Amino acid sequence: MRRIADLYPGEAKTDARDAFIIADAARAMPHTLRAIDGEDETIAELEMIVGFDDDLAGEAARAANRLHGLLTQIHPSLERVLGPRLQHPAVLTLLERFGPPDQIRKAGRRQLVTLLRPKAPRMTEHLVEEIFAALDEQTVTVPGTEAAALTVPSLAGSLTAVLDQRKLLAGRIEEILEDHLLSKVLTSMPGVGASGPEPGS
Repeated sequence: MRRIADLYPGEAKTDARDAFIIADAARAMPHTLRAIDGEDETIAELEMIVGFDDDLAGEAARAANRLHGLLTQIHPSLERVLGPRLQHPAVLTLLERFGPPDQIRKAGRRQLVTLLRPKAPRMTEHLVEEIFAALDEQTVTVPGTEAAALTVPSLAGSLTAVLDQRKLLAGRIEEILEDHLLSKVLTSMPGVGASGPEPGS
């Protein structure tokens, strides 16, 4: 495909140019292209895995949105600290273990540092300080906080499980593509390639 692209004017590599070159080559030089059988088992497996990953992405978004909503409802200051990092393993571990703000405060700085350091060695100290600064900003307990003791850990656990599944799927997709004869062609085409959790998620 790269040699065919050299026959066309322009050097910029854009999706629009690639799509035009592929379509024009299929019309004018069909013998240069290799068909990928729609029933090929590799393609079928990829389609199944990517479809499942799409479902998991929706589940992750729903769980994250509910966590954002709950934290905003019971402790807006804490949500401002944890919200942007909500899919980080350290934050999910914290919420799954301790849940609502009062239990986080009760655990204390030392226990939080011990719990979170394996998940976030570089940011643990700073994160714990931010958490306790946020906890100090709110002195009242709002309605719903007690119920959050059940819902927050459950949602955090569910989100962790879904993100772990997506990582496994992303790894499997990479393995399939690496083993496929046309892997470099597939991953270089517009809109094609492995998809999975966002980096750091």
